[in-house]
Amino acid sequence: MRVSLQWLRELVSCDEPVQELAERLSIAGFEVEAIDDLASQAEGVVVGYVEDRQPHPDADRLSVCQLRVSPPGSDQPLLQVVCGAANVRAGIHVPVALVGAHLSAVDLTIQASELRGVASTGMICSLKELGLADSSDGIAVLDELLETVPPLGAPVAAALGLDDQVLELAITANRPDGLSMLGIAREVAALTGGQLSLPPAAPVIPAEPLPVEPASAAAIETGGLFSLTALTGVRVEPSPAWLQRRLERAGLRPINNVVDITNLVMLETGQPLHAFDQGRLAVLGGRPANAAADSVADPADLGLRSAHAAEAFEALDGSSHQLSPEALVVTYANQPIALAGVIGGAGTAVQPDTETLWLEAAMFSAEAVRRSARSVGLRTDASARFEKGLPLEVTLLAADRAVQLLQNLAGARVQGRWLHQRPHQPADPMRLRRDALHNLLGPVLVDGQEEDLAEGRIEQTLTALGCNLQADEEGWLVTVPPSRSMDLTREVDLIEEVARLVGYDHFASHLPDPIEPGGLEAGQQAERWLRQALCHAGLQETCAFSLVPAQGLVEHSPRLGLTNPLLTDYGHLRDSLLDELLLAARRNLQASMPGFWAFEIGRVFQIESDSLIERSELAGVLCGERRSELWSSAGKGRSPDYFEARGVLQQALATLKIPCEDRATSHHPLLHPGRAAELLVEGRVAGWFGQLHPERAEALDLPEATHLFQLALIPLLSAATRRNRWQPAFAPFATVPASERDLALVVPDSVTAAQLLSAIRKAGKPLLESAELIDRYQGSQVEAGNASQAFRLRYRDARRTLTESEVEQAHTKILGALQKQFGAARRS
Repeated sequence: MRVSLQWLRELVSCDEPVQELAERLSIAGFEVEAIDDLASQAEGVVVGYVEDRQPHPDADRLSVCQLRVSPPGSDQPLLQVVCGAANVRAGIHVPVALVGAHLSAVDLTIQASELRGVASTGMICSLKELGLADSSDGIAVLDELLETVPPLGAPVAAALGLDDQVLELAITANRPDGLSMLGIAREVAALTGGQLSLPPAAPVIPAEPLPVEPASAAAIETGGLFSLTALTGVRVEPSPAWLQRRLERAGLRPINNVVDITNLVMLETGQPLHAFDQGRLAVLGGRPANAAADSVADPADLGLRSAHAAEAFEALDGSSHQLSPEALVVTYANQPIALAGVIGGAGTAVQPDTETLWLEAAMFSAEAVRRSARSVGLRTDASARFEKGLPLEVTLLAADRAVQLLQNLAGARVQGRWLHQRPHQPADPMRLRRDALHNLLGPVLVDGQEEDLAEGRIEQTLTALGCNLQADEEGWLVTVPPSRSMDLTREVDLIEEVARLVGYDHFASHLPDPIEPGGLEAGQQAERWLRQALCHAGLQETCAFSLVPAQGLVEHSPRLGLTNPLLTDYGHLRDSLLDELLLAARRNLQASMPGFWAFEIGRVFQIESDSLIERSELAGVLCGERRSELWSSAGKGRSPDYFEARGVLQQALATLKIPCEDRATSHHPLLHPGRAAELLVEGRVAGWFGQLHPERAEALDLPEATHLFQLALIPLLSAATRRNRWQPAFAPFATVPASERDLALVVPDSVTAAQLLSAIRKAGKPLLESAELIDRYQGSQVEAGNASQAFRLRYRDARRTLTESEVEQAHTKILGALQKQFGAARRS
């Protein structure tokens, strides 16, 4: 946003030097990226008078001019300047760049020189060389440009409007009011305490309902509002010099008075407007373009819809587009006449012969305008404002302001207005509690003393922003102006505005009381240890994007899509960590890597009962061989089988003493139906582990021995941080020997080792010290439907050495419990 300092000072009394103002704006959140001093573009350029012009003796297209750059009667000699412009002649006033002047617009420093043997001590300038818009091919003739020519030798900058300074502001997405001069003026008034002098409100034009089809009405209500104001008797001509200068300083090119007024109002209020030639619309609708009452454009033929596929559209800038259904178009007689909120069409643009207008003032949704602009690859001043979001209340005020200017500068007469808008309820006032403000911000420093911020300063700051305050016992009821309704929605927003505009550096610093040392919570520390344990087990940690395509590897419920994604392929929130891990495994194996063992801890997002649920999960992939363990297999690569891969995960979980049991499952679409298990933590399902389904492995070009796991993170951390596991307990070293026994059992193959171990530990108390599975066999030597499982049991009494009979008694007790609970038989 380019802000003219002269225009700004017309709206708010502010005499601060531009550098100080720029610093205050930057600290307050409107970063000033550059200060453009227009006077520097004409520094060293003065008014001169061409006393004589003669042709160059050695060049047909050059002229030798004698210039007077001092008042008549002075003893300063004439300057001799060689000029190549065709329109130079004796008897005219011109801008003359003296020797030593630097023209920053063309990066040229004037030096005394010779051109074809003739000395030249200066340069006669064109408007382009002074950084101004120039439609001519020659030098600037001041007699034609100015009503009154300044005295000879006077600086030419002020006469040509080069006596201003322009601030380049970076406007953040949450401050659409910063894209208007009125918004910046209110900000400066709040920062400096200056008095606002805003233009008076224009007369309100009454409106009648806009007769549109239901589909168009629905599209209008999505944005909020659409209005048309019919004007007749319009004179299209060049804009006044003051209007052209304001547009040029804002970086816009003057076109004609009608278009320039719509652009001026956009700069002033932030609301884009567009003017249609009503006669050309009538021709588009099949009516002759004449002044007859039944030949003008009919508002009933207007519409708002999505573009048809490959629908042709020619824009104002001369570009041609093949539209897609993502584009939202304004239509007349079902023909596109504008890309809504982006750019108008060339066929209905205002031309020099235009006499009747439709002035469009509308509010389109930010998402629709963003999609439209992106679909055609255009970004305009209008689309930039709509994309950031505009308040609905400003739209008709801007239209009234534009009509007032068109009446004053173009002789327009109002014929009528049509309006369609969705029902709109004014926002309720917000409560601002003084206690909440003082508690959150703390005291300010006044002459080195800490004091609560004065209520008068609070009221002055918010009033300058356009807020209406009504005091009560607790504080104030604050009515936010429409221009700030997008970002001031909560009490804390108002408090932040007060702090920002008063200045954070004015508030006293306070340390927490009492001061306590910081540190990680138990859950945070457990998560760090879990990451380290997984890395020690041989896995690498990865970090993938949270934004993913619409369709994953497994068909779950629909993924939650973003309203306005930057890229189509990254337009939805992920609901699983495994998709990217599997794709990363494939990429690594295709790059000739022998294996890919990795995990990720991150957030996933799912929709449940029309609400967004956000969870933390742990997921991992063990694919191929682990290169760091080739020494254990005599240098030969080998992929782990199901039990070895499961042991890798168990190794990591055991580091945090997380109890984890397996329960066979066969219903997960990603997993092998016979090599998958649900993982139970503290008796509840927390995730699963299994081998990738062969069909999935083939589709992803991954080896069959690819194993996956996925666990909810919260149950893991809760189990790890239980007091009996988290707090280490002292246990003395054993001073007596242990006695070990192996127990081989034949049990139904549906009985898991975890079930057997749980029963063994329960029945073996108090002498059983440990139990572990050492072998599992299922084959020809065991009856079909059964499996052999062997366990190693260790018995010990910390006070004395156990006798053989005591060990045998405990061993028999365990066997009896297993026989009773699972029908186990001891294998001989």
